[in-house]
Amino acid sequence: METAVLSQNEPRSSLLPMAIIGMLFFIFGFVTWLNGSLIPFLKVLCDLNEFQALFVTFAFYIAYTVMALPMSYILRKTGYRDGMAIGLAIMGVAALVFIPAAQTGSYPIFLLALFGLGAGLTILQTASNPYVVKVGPPESAATRIAIMGIINKGAGVLAPIVFTALVLSGLVDFNTESISRLGEVERVARLEEVSGRLVMPYVYMAVLLFLLVALVKFSGLPDIEEEESKDSETKSGILQFPQVVLGALALFTYVGVEVIAGDTIGLYGERLGLANYASLTSYTMVFMVIGYLIGVVGIPRYISQQQALLGSAVAGSLCVIGVLSGSSESTAIASVLWGWSGIPVVPDTVTFVALMGLAHALCWPAIWPLALEGLGRFTAQGSALLIMGIAGGAIVPLVFGKVAHFADNTQVGYWVALPCYLFILFYALKGHRMRSWS
Repeated sequence: METAVLSQNEPRSSLLPMAIIGMLFFIFGFVTWLNGSLIPFLKVLCDLNEFQALFVTFAFYIAYTVMALPMSYILRKTGYRDGMAIGLAIMGVAALVFIPAAQTGSYPIFLLALFGLGAGLTILQTASNPYVVKVGPPESAATRIAIMGIINKGAGVLAPIVFTALVLSGLVDFNTESISRLGEVERVARLEEVSGRLVMPYVYMAVLLFLLVALVKFSGLPDIEEEESKDSETKSGILQFPQVVLGALALFTYVGVEVIAGDTIGLYGERLGLANYASLTSYTMVFMVIGYLIGVVGIPRYISQQQALLGSAVAGSLCVIGVLSGSSESTAIASVLWGWSGIPVVPDTVTFVALMGLAHALCWPAIWPLALEGLGRFTAQGSALLIMGIAGGAIVPLVFGKVAHFADNTQVGYWVALPCYLFILFYALKGHRMRSWS
């Protein structure tokens, strides 16, 4: 399958593809950031510790590594439109697997369903990200990806709110401490009742995904020609492009810290005894949307893609220092930032976790165009390699969970994010410029 590159003298032709891709980015965001609510929920439901609970992210994100190359092969054989339809169908089937998982309360079946969702998303991501990069001028690629990011993270804001409304509505004190105080019979009955609330939301999700299969299949999404480059003419394999190999590592570290910021904030809130722990992912997502808006306005008018990545790495490092050194009792920062709005405030350390979303929002839209530059006929392979970097969302949070569990202190786990931001800093300063390993 040829890599998607739209002719810049055909602006009308890009409108429908971008609308379709925007719709898919919404699906990416909703399904992905639902994990932030599922993690503390399943921790209570299945009686897990922090390390065990973060296998939610492992099962979901490891699918990107396991399935990236097979899915890129499928994409080459089927084309973008049919490949995206296959990805949506896989996700629809995976959503249905949540039904027996909820009925039995089986954590392994939940993990199987999450792996299936990740597998379906792999083919969608492999197709859509290079498509957005190539749909217009290369210097504004980060802006286009930032627009997609706003859609993606906007869905991430909605997902925890919808989950809380559909699953946790009316529940009082559904947390580890309150469940542990119940007698055995009462505890089992309570867990069965709460687990059953998951069934209908995932039925709705499956129906929606199968409807989208039909929409994408008959959308008329075009397959378009690939561009060549001088670099690609002299290279024999994707591993000869340092900018994309290091870019995949940068995405590995970025996705790792993105998942930590979005998916562990609920765990941290539950550990601190916050009543709204299941919806805390929305705080991180709101800040990420703000970061993407900054990217849309600022790139390339005021800052370059490389400068945006550099700023993200520095700001992210400062946020980690804030999490580690801040107060878990004071709510002063949140009171200043949004206390006036009526939105519940959170402790300063939790606020810094949420602010990590703002700090690193522009990493994804900046890394993709920097890494794909000059790949030519290797762009499809480069995209698959970058997608494999999403495995950072599987590995890095598990390291976080192990550190937090070993220290019996979730706050200490955030040390794991610091070396990740430092590698992103290296890629922004030097890694993206490398065109040979010598």
